[in-house]
Amino acid sequence: MSPSMHCRPPFRAEHVGSLLRPQQLYEKRQELEADECDPDDLKPVEDEAIKHVLKLQQDVGIKTITDGELRRGYFFEGIFDKLEGMTYLPNRPIATFKPYIPHIALMYAAGIQEAETVFCSGKIKRTRPFHVDEFGYLKSLVPPEDVKYIKVTMCSPSWFHQRHGSDLTYDLSVYKNDDDYFDDMGKAYREEIKELYQLGCRHIQIDDPTFCYFCDEEMIAGMEKAGVNHEALFDTYIRAINVITEGRPNDLTISVHMCRGNYKGGVYFSEGGYERIAIKLFNILDVDLEYDTHRAGDFTPLKHLPLDKVAVLGLVTTKNPKLESVEELKMRVNEAAEVLCQGSPKRSKEVALNQLCISTQCGFASVWEGNPVTEEDQRKKLALLVEAAKQIWPEETA
Repeated sequence: MSPSMHCRPPFRAEHVGSLLRPQQLYEKRQELEADECDPDDLKPVEDEAIKHVLKLQQDVGIKTITDGELRRGYFFEGIFDKLEGMTYLPNRPIATFKPYIPHIALMYAAGIQEAETVFCSGKIKRTRPFHVDEFGYLKSLVPPEDVKYIKVTMCSPSWFHQRHGSDLTYDLSVYKNDDDYFDDMGKAYREEIKELYQLGCRHIQIDDPTFCYFCDEEMIAGMEKAGVNHEALFDTYIRAINVITEGRPNDLTISVHMCRGNYKGGVYFSEGGYERIAIKLFNILDVDLEYDTHRAGDFTPLKHLPLDKVAVLGLVTTKNPKLESVEELKMRVNEAAEVLCQGSPKRSKEVALNQLCISTQCGFASVWEGNPVTEEDQRKKLALLVEAAKQIWPEETA
């Protein structure tokens, strides 16, 4: 494996994508939530806030650039609300949500009787862009030679399907099965990706909380009790990603970020190591793994990582202000490399290190309120990743 793998994303030092909302935007969002302003009033404030977070990323020296998802209220916005065939339901009965899904179980426990969601009521078509305009604005702010460093994050196609299952996600007179549903969904994603690529985008990240749910023994037990074939459903969600990536250009990186939940205040929803899902999952795409706490298990599943894949280790938490050390990150990367060396197939330490990158374990603000960290904490954590990468891979630019 050539070190040239890291001349393009993922870079040695990465971040997941979402960033804390600068104060002025945070306050404007509060006004919107209180119906004290219109959605259109956000745009000029968002424009300035994106300039601010762009400078933050440039100042710390991290190569991957995002707009911080500052135009979104939640990480999953911008796709399902724009697709033809999807109907917004503001008050769908809780009985139509699957109680074995970890974050849905919390809704049941809280006594929630109904919740907003979307339902597929017609054939899925992309009649307008998802994130093209967001990419275009960020592109206008960077030098032409840096456009290739921009990363666009997209919610996984399984996001609403995992909530409602194969029986309640779509109208059964429109789609007869999951494959038909995800085939049309995948076509819509491919059209978006093609347009982004034509505009210069070279890195797209699919944010997928669902895969890690399959590591959670409580969810697996709940699915079995409900008569759901979790292995078949896991395969369906893998296929859904593969449908999206069909025919992608060789110089386009598509990565998958797997998340255990990152709600207001850094709340998580699931636990469990990757061993249950590693063999299948590591044969999809570049995979971004959370490893900030014991919830993620140890590095043992990396023994299944093929030689042509990269694992981005989420070693720096975004859920609290505690700052990890460079030495800690170096030690953990070394542990991961040792597991790879003993994997199947075995490989040298040099090859193993070349298959690894480091990152935050999740975004700093998957929802607009953000995690309980300050902007200074955020800056220090990003700078830490850059410095650690320089020391771990001294022959390369992080």
